[in-house]
Amino acid sequence: MQGAAGAAERRSRASPDKADESSKKARLDLPDGHMKQEVAGGGDGGAIVGAAYIQRVELAVRIDKQVLHCPLCTLPFKPPVFQCKAGHPACSGCVALLPFRQCKACVDGGGFFDPCPVLDAVVSSTRIRCPNAGCQWYLTYHEVVEHQKACPHAPCQCIEPGCGYVGAPQALAGHLHTVHLVPVRVVQYGKVSKLQLPVSTTRLVLLGDDNCMFLMTMGGLSAGVTAVSVVCARARAVTRTRFTCKMWVNLETPPVAVANCGKEDMVLVDMHMRSSSSPGAMVAAGEPTFLMVPPMYLVPAAGDGASMEVPLHIRIDKLSSWSDTLV
Repeated sequence: MQGAAGAAERRSRASPDKADESSKKARLDLPDGHMKQEVAGGGDGGAIVGAAYIQRVELAVRIDKQVLHCPLCTLPFKPPVFQCKAGHPACSGCVALLPFRQCKACVDGGGFFDPCPVLDAVVSSTRIRCPNAGCQWYLTYHEVVEHQKACPHAPCQCIEPGCGYVGAPQALAGHLHTVHLVPVRVVQYGKVSKLQLPVSTTRLVLLGDDNCMFLMTMGGLSAGVTAVSVVCARARAVTRTRFTCKMWVNLETPPVAVANCGKEDMVLVDMHMRSSSSPGAMVAAGEPTFLMVPPMYLVPAAGDGASMEVPLHIRIDKLSSWSDTLV
């Protein structure tokens, strides 16, 4: 008896892999997007002891737009979505306004609304690409309208008489330059750029280092004063300020009688930049904030003493609170 037991023990110790193999869980690998199941015992009759998803698989499908809109208010569904016992859906806002949460579409008026997790899953997982050309964002369907209010690719329009061009701000910059011969300058956020602009200049496109477009406008006021303003080309003109701008000119030849201790006189404007879906539609003096350049601050153009220029300094800063992820 003892000899047989000892022999069995020696066989077990001599082949530990075989002993462990019988206790391992067999794993069934199913196609991607399905469940991976672990079966105890290694046999077909083993019990399922755990499950996990391999990865998420998305499908490109077509769906009737009405399925994603509340039939009562016609707005896109947002979770939670409700459904009466007869299958009529409604958004939470409309259900809250119904007497006793009863469905009006039911013949007897006795259909009560309850949450519908299945419709919630459909509404939450339905995503579409932003309809603005150039935007690569995919959003949940009911978030598209809110995204378009801040989308940097939302179209702007050219205000040149008889033109009618509409395009994304970056495309508008190219259109103004190639079709209407508007000069373009590149500026870096947080750094001062010096622009020597002829007083005959009416518009100037400024491109930030992220290709955001700004349009500077210039115009004459009374007594030879030149007005300069700049706006951000951005559709739907959001109220939240995204850029600040400082513009100034220095008086390069101050009167001899004025003792200014080595400091130059200057005129300066420091402003929160306005957004516009039709930049240039307003003259510089019509903007809420603009820089007034007196004639004594103008300088002769190089090689042409009869022409005068505005020795403008400009610095554009992106507000730290602005994140591109918000668009």
